[in-house]
Amino acid sequence: MTDGVLVVDKPAGMTSHDVVDEIRRRFKTKKVGHAGTLDPDAIGVLLIGVGRATRFLSYAQDAPKRYDAIARFGTTTSTQDASGDVIESRPCSFSADELARALEKFTGAIEQIPPMVSAVRIGGERLHVKARRGEEVERAARPVTIHELDLTAFRPGDVPEADLSVLCSSGTYVRTLIHDIGGALGCGAHMAALRRTETGGFTIAEATPLADISTDHLQPLTEAVRVLPAIDLSDEDARAVENGHKLAASIAPDLADGALVALRAEGALVAVYRRAGDVLAADRVVPR
Repeated sequence: MTDGVLVVDKPAGMTSHDVVDEIRRRFKTKKVGHAGTLDPDAIGVLLIGVGRATRFLSYAQDAPKRYDAIARFGTTTSTQDASGDVIESRPCSFSADELARALEKFTGAIEQIPPMVSAVRIGGERLHVKARRGEEVERAARPVTIHELDLTAFRPGDVPEADLSVLCSSGTYVRTLIHDIGGALGCGAHMAALRRTETGGFTIAEATPLADISTDHLQPLTEAVRVLPAIDLSDEDARAVENGHKLAASIAPDLADGALVALRAEGALVAVYRRAGDVLAADRVVPR
């Protein structure tokens, strides 16, 4: 079976699962998955795992992500983006400096209420399924972290627009971030466009358009965990890892307790281990 990761530049008009289905068809294998969903209208970096790499995508998915987004002010929508129905329109009267000051309040640890069009499960059912039936349910706020939030361009006028660069934790909804910024400014806002430029340690410069993807673009299994620190094992430790045995934490002295490390043998990924006191214990082992 073919194993590895693909860095796809997802086009608009496709769901992330549509991309997975296309790779399954093209590669003639069912064992394909993705790390970090992109909405149909969103474009940019989508990390795809093939074969055994699917077991390791969660590590990439948990890493921070970077986006370029366009915020359109003055209008709120039912989906918090341009695909939804207009709920309310208000006049806007703020400057670029006022917007920049507002962005400062949304940097760092914040809380978000997941949008109704999200994949969050409540009562055993995803919110977007409820939304399609016209339902609105109460959602608890969730903590997220906005590491960077930069205003890269501002276009004033009757319908002001701003280009934003966002580096955020996994689980952040950029559409909700923009919606909340618009609320803070008193005129509302929605997300007009979104492009993911970095995820799982991969950047848009490394991505290949879906139309051009082939097996030639597969990257080694070890790249699926490039966000983790890595160490190369001795032959003796590699044999122990293959059997899921614990290792002495002294082989990774700088690893904090509870942290993860990728283990390699002869350059190939063999496992991801987690430090637990004086030992490293298996978190996930590459199946043979």
